[in-house]
Amino acid sequence: MTRLWNHTKTALLMGLLMGLFLAGGYLLGGSAGMTLGLILGGVMNFGAFFYSDKLALTAMRGQEVDRQSAPDLIEMVERLSRNAGLPMPRVYICPQQAPNAFATGRSPKHAAVAVTHGALGLLDYGELEGVIGHELAHIKHRDTLISTVAATIAGVFSYLPYMLMFGGLGGGHRENPLGVVGVLLFVVLAPLAAAMIQMGISRSREYLADAEGARIAGTPHGLIGALRKLESVGRRVPMASEGPSQNHMFIVQPLSGKGGGFASLFSTHPATDDRIARLRELA
Repeated sequence: MTRLWNHTKTALLMGLLMGLFLAGGYLLGGSAGMTLGLILGGVMNFGAFFYSDKLALTAMRGQEVDRQSAPDLIEMVERLSRNAGLPMPRVYICPQQAPNAFATGRSPKHAAVAVTHGALGLLDYGELEGVIGHELAHIKHRDTLISTVAATIAGVFSYLPYMLMFGGLGGGHRENPLGVVGVLLFVVLAPLAAAMIQMGISRSREYLADAEGARIAGTPHGLIGALRKLESVGRRVPMASEGPSQNHMFIVQPLSGKGGGFASLFSTHPATDDRIARLRELA
């Protein structure tokens, strides 16, 4: 039931995010603006679909490894991929000392798993299995595509002020029902709403990936231990500034505290304590 609710919530949030995007196009340019919004959304999603993995791996300076350069890691990913019923993804090691990991790619056949040097040095074998299982779960559920598309659409809203100026404040078009004041309010509030929706999608996918990752690894205990270490050490060793801004990709959110309450709405990940509590229920 929890898994069904998370999938349903993701679909609803994606629909709401796209509806917000189209509403912005309508307010800034009427029917023509809505059409432009559809075209712009299509172009942005096309780019995210085909190039997001390359951009992420380049930003993290990931180096692809093979059986000769990282035999233990390759063996682990191969075995867990079989457990998950997935083709073998490409495997990368990133030079950052901040402990973290992520998966990327538009489909299971075009996927990659990456871990940082910090994670490899911090985690024991079982904990690393839990992390790899979690990332393979993201690939299996196609979260790598869903979250990237959501982040791309939400990111467009940061350009609303420029769209507003280009559209002449959106008030000169007869189809605009709100006038200049309404459009200005939309420009202020829409980016905030889009960011909250995108982060809500990301949090839903993390819970699913934790549960499926534990099944892929065969136990939740490794992932429980990994999450504890990754959050604790990650606070002291922040992700380098050259890392990508898409926090949703990582297994734990870079530079994050425990969060909670209203602040949790602006987090791409659920609180680590909540994730661990759910994993303990599986155990």
